[in-house]
Amino acid sequence: MTGQRIGLVVHQGRAAAVAAAGTVRRWAADHSVGVSDIDVWGAASADRRRNAGDEAEAAGHPALVVTIGGDGTFLRGARIAAKDGVPVLGINVGRVGFLTEIEPTEIDTALDAFFSDRVQLDERLMLTLCASRPMEIPGGMEALLRYGRGPLLPPPPPLPLTVEPVDQPGVALDVTALNDIVFEKLARDRQASLGVYLDQTLFASYSADALVVASPTGSTAYNFAAGGPVLSPRLAALVLTPVAPHMVFNRSLVMAADEPVTVRVLDRSGQVAVSVDGQLRGVLDPGDWLTVLPAGEPARLVRLRPSRFYSRLRERFSLADAPAAVADSRRPDQADG
Repeated sequence: MTGQRIGLVVHQGRAAAVAAAGTVRRWAADHSVGVSDIDVWGAASADRRRNAGDEAEAAGHPALVVTIGGDGTFLRGARIAAKDGVPVLGINVGRVGFLTEIEPTEIDTALDAFFSDRVQLDERLMLTLCASRPMEIPGGMEALLRYGRGPLLPPPPPLPLTVEPVDQPGVALDVTALNDIVFEKLARDRQASLGVYLDQTLFASYSADALVVASPTGSTAYNFAAGGPVLSPRLAALVLTPVAPHMVFNRSLVMAADEPVTVRVLDRSGQVAVSVDGQLRGVLDPGDWLTVLPAGEPARLVRLRPSRFYSRLRERFSLADAPAAVADSRRPDQADG
């Protein structure tokens, strides 16, 4: 294993996460594996975080990214791992832990299994963006959002132009999301007015607090909280869900992954904030547009065992059975016939 390296993303605000990071470091030292800390920022609000490519390079391009925290910490690590094309292993010390399935007591077992090629890799669709112009974050946003969040990530830089033509017009942005892209009104007294285009045709114009475009993985996050459907993570699909829409059509819409969703800020709209996996990455003005489409490469999640998605869904969301159904229920092997 000499020469291999682990990139470590730790929720420093949780003592259990710091302790689990110590376990990873001890395992790495015992097996001649290097460790690099990733996505670390200072206490000063002026400290800026790096984009995923810069983080991966600064970490020495690790063979594995390990996150220790909850799902938010996992999302931070997943964007860096995906940029470098390496797997991500999530150790759960959070409250929900929907994406992180490894417990701190399993750290040694998980690392042994990964570096001896005895793990399963669960591939998940990721999202990326194409825009009418490079995204920007206006001055002063750092002060508004600093509480409990750490410094802002920078706006995603444009990707270099390629010789080959691209399917989507506009500026391709160097950004990926595992969960969702959210278009949200900035001012409380101004709705976000957004035109949604499918098949290059206007599908509907929304006046809403926000629009969520989620991957199947992200369907259990903001999309679910906003009343959207849960999608199997094995699907290749996108789901669009409006948040508090001022219109009769308030339902979610599920599209195939190869059906990009373009969202344009309409002329009389207020400014619209764009968040990528919960992180503000830019602000759009009327006339601006973004297209959400599948990223070129999936995220690769390390699993020690088969992921029983529906069992975890029931457990993590404390799903309750209808009382009448419980009173009438029998096990399948007890059914008549």
